[in-house]
Amino acid sequence: MTPTDHHDDENATPESTRESAGSVRDLATVHPLRTCPDQHQSTPPGTVESASPAIEGEIVTDEQWRLYTSQKAQMEWRLAEYKRQALWLSTTARTAVTHERTVSTLKFVGRNVLVYPTLGAVVACKRWRDTHGSSRYERMMRAAELAGDHEKLAEWEARDVTEKQRRHDRAMDWVQSPIQLAKAVALSTVSAAVLLLVLGVILAVAGKGDVLDPITGVIEAIAFCVWFVITYGAFLAIAGTAGVATYLWNLGRTSQSVPQLFRPASARLVDDVIITPSIVVTALRDLRISELRRKIEQMEDGGAAMLSPIRLAGCGVEFDVHLPSGVDTEEVKRKRRKFAENMGRHEHEVFLSTPPSPRTIRVWAADSGELDKPIGPSPLVTDPTITADLYTGRAPWGLDLRGDAVMMSLLQCHLLITGLSKQGKTASLRALALWLALDPSVQLHIADLKGIGDWRMFKPVAETLIEGPTDAHCIQATELLEWGVEEMERRLLAFDGDKYRNGVPRELAKPGGPFAPIVLLVDEAQQAFMNPAVDDQKNPYGGQTSKSRYFMAARKIHNQGRAVNVVLWEGTQDPTDQNLPKLVREGAHVRAALALGTESQSRMALGDKAVDGGAAPHELRSGLDKGTLVVAGEGVPLPAGQASMTVRTHFIDGDDAATVIERAVVIRGGARAEPAQVEATPEVRDVLDDVAEVLAGRDLKATDVAALLRKLAPGYAPYAELTGKALKELLENEGCPVRRKDGIVTVSARYVSDAIADRGPVEGA
Repeated sequence: MTPTDHHDDENATPESTRESAGSVRDLATVHPLRTCPDQHQSTPPGTVESASPAIEGEIVTDEQWRLYTSQKAQMEWRLAEYKRQALWLSTTARTAVTHERTVSTLKFVGRNVLVYPTLGAVVACKRWRDTHGSSRYERMMRAAELAGDHEKLAEWEARDVTEKQRRHDRAMDWVQSPIQLAKAVALSTVSAAVLLLVLGVILAVAGKGDVLDPITGVIEAIAFCVWFVITYGAFLAIAGTAGVATYLWNLGRTSQSVPQLFRPASARLVDDVIITPSIVVTALRDLRISELRRKIEQMEDGGAAMLSPIRLAGCGVEFDVHLPSGVDTEEVKRKRRKFAENMGRHEHEVFLSTPPSPRTIRVWAADSGELDKPIGPSPLVTDPTITADLYTGRAPWGLDLRGDAVMMSLLQCHLLITGLSKQGKTASLRALALWLALDPSVQLHIADLKGIGDWRMFKPVAETLIEGPTDAHCIQATELLEWGVEEMERRLLAFDGDKYRNGVPRELAKPGGPFAPIVLLVDEAQQAFMNPAVDDQKNPYGGQTSKSRYFMAARKIHNQGRAVNVVLWEGTQDPTDQNLPKLVREGAHVRAALALGTESQSRMALGDKAVDGGAAPHELRSGLDKGTLVVAGEGVPLPAGQASMTVRTHFIDGDDAATVIERAVVIRGGARAEPAQVEATPEVRDVLDDVAEVLAGRDLKATDVAALLRKLAPGYAPYAELTGKALKELLENEGCPVRRKDGIVTVSARYVSDAIADRGPVEGA
């Protein structure tokens, strides 16, 4: 401030001074002010020195202050409003752009305006190039060369040479064509003029016109055509362009090269179900087999030449893949899961087999979800008039993957069905046995070594029925097979080969005939093979040695039984070399396997040939593919070139099975008076004889003797929990004392011999 201003401030009233100071302070809070230290280096006399430097500012009135603050508030409000509107605009734009309807509209426009016509033009160009050049022949030659098919290569090469010669001749014709065309035009013009003049002369003579009237008419017609083209040319051009665009649009729409982004939702859903050549080739290319991928990329047609036509086959499609040279079929088959997933299928919906052609894989792919649907009921249940004839008929067993009925020929066929537990083995075996029951000439002898009633409905028609899981029941099953061996040998000796040169005829196999078919059916046959019991001659009932009774009886029937209508059907679970010996499983003519755990089990069940040909019961889903089995062998209606087939068997529950048996009883002339159900006779052993046998003249501890007794007769219940104390009481009851020796309870061989001698001969011995 100037000195004058300072002087005026001295005369100011305190109120005005305070008001001005307050205004300055308020202004200072709004505007940063500069200080001027050079103006305060000296203090006038008579004044008090200020503690702080002076502030350069401007004193404003209340009206000016209110105006200033209102403008600032408005500016801040406008700034906030601009931000809010910008945020709303961006959010709205993003919502509008990403909205489902907007996206679908843009895709629709892009698909129909840009993608389809472009792809159509590409397809049209390729077709024109193929029809007007030799690119098609060159492409096919490359494909044949990569596939290693030299015969096809030579054929396409000859076609290529012929096409090139034709095109050369045509080009040479075009060289001479201008002169020939000019001559033809000149000749045609002169001829037309002469004709028109002659016509004009005729009209003039007849008084119907002038001589030049025909020529004038032709000129006027040409003039009209020119006028029409000039006048309506735009419409013609538009119509022609629209026609060409529509043609290209349709070509692009039906093309398989439409990007996934632009495909309509319905087409994407259809592509998930329908298998096309492009999908198959892409699936093969993405198997991570470097040689296969390289060969596909080298093919001009993108690998389409590898595929046969895709054919409808039941609830799916079937096609062959001819692999290029250098690619092994096993490499592709090992990647079955990836191949299935690449085609949009689950692993269990794709089956790979090996046809007779080299380097070829036959692929059957089910429609999505079709294999999870149940098949219809058995004809045995739905058709009450159905009958059976083992010699001429076929048993309805189920459906193959193509949906065709599988009809089994069972005449003189040994049968083996195996699989994991609870996969439908008994139901599959029973479905065939029910059909046999409708043939009155077939004699059924059944041993159910599970014994929970799965086969009880056969009681009215079965010649023999054994039900039970114990070792005693296994012994009965063994004796049943040995009876079958005796019957087989009797028939072999009685058969007149000179009279019947073609085997057992139907007249000898009629009901009650000397060679009526006999079916020995053993369910849960692994129980018989693992039976630890031994007979009086120390021959084991189970096992797989030359002395094993069940094993040897099964082998003899497999070797010669079919010739005289004696066959063996077995059902086992979880096959191993111990519970299903190799010689027995290889003796079956029909071998079927439900879901198994490993490939080695599949080879046990079906044989190496079937597994090498594509059979894979170990890839069936345990618990989900119940009743689905892979079958191979004689009597199976296998497709040409295949070693096995997959069958979805009909499930016949207990009530329906009982209904079928009721019909079988009527066909057979009534139920048997007393069904031959074999009850297991409890085994009785002589403890003194057994103890004498295990002692063999020695003195042993009572606990050791008890252990030897359990080993001697593993299936004998009284020995199962036998202890040394219990053995002492048992022997003393038989009159044989047991003493302590060196503080240990010991069984003396002398005391046992004396007890046997004192009791005398055993009753009934």
